Amino acid sequence: MPKGLGFVEYTVFETGYEALKQATNGFEIIDAQRVLLAVERVPIALIVLRAMLGFTPPEWAYVATQQSGTEVSQGFARTLDRRIRLNPLAPLVSGQVVNSRIQALVQSACHLLSFPLSPTSTDKLHRLDKADTRGGPDAIQAMSNLGVPYAMLLYERFLRRPFAGHRDSVSDLIGDNLELRIEEILALNRISSRKTKRAQRVAGFDQAPDFVVPSEFNPQVVIEAKITEDDGTARDKVTRVQHLAALSVARQASGSEGFEVVACIAGRGFGQRREDMRKLLIATRGKVFTPKTLEYLVDCTRLREFRSL
Repeated sequence: MPKGLGFVEYTVFETGYEALKQATNGFEIIDAQRVLLAVERVPIALIVLRAMLGFTPPEWAYVATQQSGTEVSQGFARTLDRRIRLNPLAPLVSGQVVNSRIQALVQSACHLLSFPLSPTSTDKLHRLDKADTRGGPDAIQAMSNLGVPYAMLLYERFLRRPFAGHRDSVSDLIGDNLELRIEEILALNRISSRKTKRAQRVAGFDQAPDFVVPSEFNPQVVIEAKITEDDGTARDKVTRVQHLAALSVARQASGSEGFEVVACIAGRGFGQRREDMRKLLIATRGKVFTPKTLEYLVDCTRLREFRSL
């Protein structure tokens, strides 16, 4: 694999780790002000802190926003992360907005790392359920002091975030929750529909939509169900819906009947870029639904024409 621009060598990463360790008295006092001073002196320490959490920049931004009330966008978190990786030991450009956002990131991290993991239900996996973070500061100190090369562990985690393989393997299950609700609504209203499978070919579509009503042989309404926690992925999914809308227009231009495009979305990724949401609303002519508004899915779209009640 190519290292590419922005690759952080281990020796640089360890410099940030040592700065963070010294600022917190060997992770005994995980105080936001101490950590902020370390980050100001050695910016790569912020990357080390993120590795301890095991979060991606957008995930950290979301948690920081929720906990602090300060708006930390995914774009800011990614840009900051990139800037530090390009110049890991160079002082950060300060400013009131930047400082408040960095402070929110640090405070949220220190809060999460300062307490043992709260119990979770048996069917859920907590993102902090890791050897170094499940027990709060005591677990972190144990990893740091008992002969474990903790800096190397964090460095390898930084190169490949924890639970990534599992997260990828259950992505279908996450999406299935939204699709299941749509199926239930269609079944409750006795609406004829075809739910497509992954990578399934449907005549007339270069990529099959998630639902076709009443059938793929006579598409009148197509439904795309999309879940994303990342704004970059959200942009790609908006493009997919736009393509379906363009396909409907092309069918009408060729003398065939078009179809209505409906989008059912969930996840914080769609709330990050207003421009993407504007494009989504235009492409669907306002037919965009979230888990909170799915109850209006039939009444507010052409699906009501196919209700059999």
